[in-house]
Amino acid sequence: MMRRLILAAAAAAAPTLAFAHAGGHEGLGFFAGLAHPVSGLDHMAAMVAVGLWAATVGGRALWAYPAAFVAAMVAGGALGGLGLSLWGVEHVIVGSVILLGALSALAARAPLAAALPLIALFGLAHGAAHGLEGPAGGGLGYTAGFALATAGLHAAGLALGLGLMRGGAWAARGAGALAALTGVLLAAS
Repeated sequence: MMRRLILAAAAAAAPTLAFAHAGGHEGLGFFAGLAHPVSGLDHMAAMVAVGLWAATVGGRALWAYPAAFVAAMVAGGALGGLGLSLWGVEHVIVGSVILLGALSALAARAPLAAALPLIALFGLAHGAAHGLEGPAGGGLGYTAGFALATAGLHAAGLALGLGLMRGGAWAARGAGALAALTGVLLAAS
């Protein structure tokens, strides 16, 4: 377990992996969309952290947190696909990694009415970044690809969180703390 934590921290410190917004997705479809969320540590960490937080909260959060993120992300992708850039989107993305990781680490039990708008804001920012990097006009295949990849990352976070919860809440909360640390390292790079 310690070796995995060290490897994850080393990956977080690698600035070349930090941001998924290097372009090059113009004119590409489903597979480019599928690859985009997993091509940058910022997206992967935030999306896994959504699943981790949902796992630490349980109940309706297990489906509502990921659903809110994906729905808002698709809306943000449409805005980005239209060429609309949201102010400070990169800062919101890095902030999402830090805050979602911290909320997971704290096993924060916010009411859905408070948690879902926050998660949706983060999903909107991630989607806007995806949309800006995608084909002109968004592209349905590209959007379907990044929505599916995101749902998969949320499912991975849920599975990880639920699995770690079996060993004690401290393990799942530690994974959340690692996600928050990743965000801090991304912000510093």
